[in-house]
Amino acid sequence: MLKFTKMHGLGNDFIVIDAINQQVELSIGQIQFLADRQFGIGCDQLLLVENASAHDVDFRYRIFNADGSEVEQCGNGVRCFARFVRDKAMTDKDTIAVETASGVIYPSLQADYDVRVDMGLPRFEPRKIPFNTEKLSITYSLPLAANEIVEVGALSMGNPHAVMLVDDADMADVARLGPMIESHEKFPERVNAGFMQIVSPEHVILRVYERGVGETKACGTGACAAVVSGIQRGLLTREVKVKLPGGELLIAWPDDESSVWMTGPATHVFDGEISWATIHSH
Repeated sequence: MLKFTKMHGLGNDFIVIDAINQQVELSIGQIQFLADRQFGIGCDQLLLVENASAHDVDFRYRIFNADGSEVEQCGNGVRCFARFVRDKAMTDKDTIAVETASGVIYPSLQADYDVRVDMGLPRFEPRKIPFNTEKLSITYSLPLAANEIVEVGALSMGNPHAVMLVDDADMADVARLGPMIESHEKFPERVNAGFMQIVSPEHVILRVYERGVGETKACGTGACAAVVSGIQRGLLTREVKVKLPGGELLIAWPDDESSVWMTGPATHVFDGEISWATIHSH
């Protein structure tokens, strides 16, 4: 039997698996099956807790989208990861060093069960996003369908993001524009597409179309990227409340040389087991 935990961060839902105390090897097809909401368990991403490769790091954190693709970072996921390893008594630390595909991050558990995460430095150099363009800019014109151009801020928060401003997030054409931006040829590793409405310099409303998933209830790295892009454009203060369909995150970017900080909830839903025979049949 494979033991798992179902969790969510503002409705962005996860299957979290302890791959330290049980042997776990999953194919892309098996991850797709587990993520399927009709036939499997159902999730936006599957998270693996593994032993760290470095002695000064507590855990390794791997993230797989519902389509089976492995990605570098997931902000809502890391809050759930931190809560999971504490709830399961895998650590007694309040601040945990977590190895990801894009570097080490340091989530901290707060007294109110929120988790505050040092999400690292935003990266703007096009080759580090990666984004195919000639020179660095705060915003870029992205041609889509015939005669349709959108203006986006492009950056990496450990994974690539394209952030566009919209007048009304509720009315934004996320279902149509999201897939076009996600798979745009200028983003060789695809991209998460953010649609941000600025309510005030301290408050935004955001929807995110995530690569390999589709629109989700919340995206932690997307919230970080949106706020950073808004600050770069001179539209936001250094600490911003981000309202997502699943709830709110607090994002702070103290100055241009600092890490981005994200604070928000992580919710345990249930623990379960699923037979390997069922998984292996997919």
